[in-house]
Amino acid sequence: MIHRRHLLATATAALAAPGFARARTDDLQSAIGALDQIHSLQIRRGDTVIFAEAPRGPGLDRPANIKSCSKSIVALLLGAAIDRGEIASVDAPLADVAPTILPANVTEGAARITMEDLVTLRAGLERTSGPNYGEWISSPNWLGNALSRPMEAEPGTRMLYSTGSTHILGAALAEASGQSLLSLARERLGDPLGITIPPWTRDPQGYYLGGNEMALRPTDMLKIAILMRDGGRYDGQQVISENWIMASRQPRTRSPWSGLSYGYGWFLTRSGYVFGRGYGGQIIAAHPARDLAVAITSDPTQPARSGGYFGDLMRLLEGPVLAAA
Repeated sequence: MIHRRHLLATATAALAAPGFARARTDDLQSAIGALDQIHSLQIRRGDTVIFAEAPRGPGLDRPANIKSCSKSIVALLLGAAIDRGEIASVDAPLADVAPTILPANVTEGAARITMEDLVTLRAGLERTSGPNYGEWISSPNWLGNALSRPMEAEPGTRMLYSTGSTHILGAALAEASGQSLLSLARERLGDPLGITIPPWTRDPQGYYLGGNEMALRPTDMLKIAILMRDGGRYDGQQVISENWIMASRQPRTRSPWSGLSYGYGWFLTRSGYVFGRGYGGQIIAAHPARDLAVAITSDPTQPARSGGYFGDLMRLLEGPVLAAA
């Protein structure tokens, strides 16, 4: 850990030195060479890809499991559904949007959970992530299990990071639109961005898992980053409304683990990054003020904690990557 952090610091210092108008490829390569979990890094500044390397893993053009970056994708699909009038607003309660997914033993108050509560991970229900994840996905009804868990906080107050919350949101989107989450992702993101989205895990009732296990090519992850950077536009087309993108960038809550602010499905940094984060070190990041879009993939089987590898990735983003602008 000390060794790779030293190398990152060295690369950061080199890029910050006077006379460096752009990051040198060898400095970025040195920085990622110090991180043995990283699979790929791509950086686009303006219209130019200034760095694209895959020192490990399957490469830039083969699907990678983006893990919880899927939550950020589902958040974009919520914006698209609201834009189309399929869901009235972020204030719409679950009972109005998708009453059929509520189990008979639904926790009192869960029917009043809003779309905003779900997309900001403030549903209030006991988490299905962390130590509860295995039990949750082993259950015969993931929605029923998540919606019958005890309330640990008043909905809309405290962030409780839970894939179950995003899975409920994904199922609500499917019910409101009459399409599967896969179909929505392909139609509303895949087609306009030229992204390939293969099928992924479904629950016992057939709903695609909202919030985990989606796979994208790293080059396609970069397209999502460009979309977030450019206010919902891609290749001259408004794919997601600018209003939704701007709302997504506003801090709504804060992670108790990393201390980072969180908007509508996207983490936010003080330096100006907006990014999706997935287990193992998967990152889709945009820095609008610096005109940067970034995609990172890593070994999806290894942890990436804020005090460990994820911290290293943040130093990479805040140091050598920002210096590339």
